[in-house]
Amino acid sequence: MTRAHTRLILTAIATVTALGCAPQPQQARTEVRVNEPAAARPPEVRSTAGPKARRGDLPHATMPDGTVLALELALTPEEISQGLMFRPSLAEDSGMLFIFPEPRYPSFWMLNTFIPLDLVFLDASGNVVHVHENARPCPAEPCPRYVPDEPAKAVLEINAGAAARFGLSEGARVRVDNVNGFPAPAAGR
Repeated sequence: MTRAHTRLILTAIATVTALGCAPQPQQARTEVRVNEPAAARPPEVRSTAGPKARRGDLPHATMPDGTVLALELALTPEEISQGLMFRPSLAEDSGMLFIFPEPRYPSFWMLNTFIPLDLVFLDASGNVVHVHENARPCPAEPCPRYVPDEPAKAVLEINAGAAARFGLSEGARVRVDNVNGFPAPAAGR
């Protein structure tokens, strides 16, 4: 048996095991769980970090204090499920933005996520509706779930402690540029 076949079989076993053991959501409202283990291997990363993001040609976000972060986007179900799992670090000048088709109560967890994170839940206009600071890595189930009190259209994951430094709290606005369809255009434009 080749290495590729062995790797494929092990990935399939890990996926079936992970999905079969995942607990059902305990909340009455509809939710989408993210950061679920899709497979037990590191993801391929679409990175937008670096100086080009500051020039405005790549996805980036401007924080309330003026800090500009390069954004990695999680748009597809696979990217949303993978998130920042298995990543050893996240650059200080970057974050991952999860965008959902419609506002919802997304449920995040930190299983197989090695980096402590701040989770910033945003409405369709880019306004902060909830911040969960310092979500800690979770090596095994059961892991806490982080769900906002209000529906969110997007979630920004950044290094733990960054939300306070950037002035991110409920009601603050995050300006997102070069991301198709987010934030939603203001009425009357």
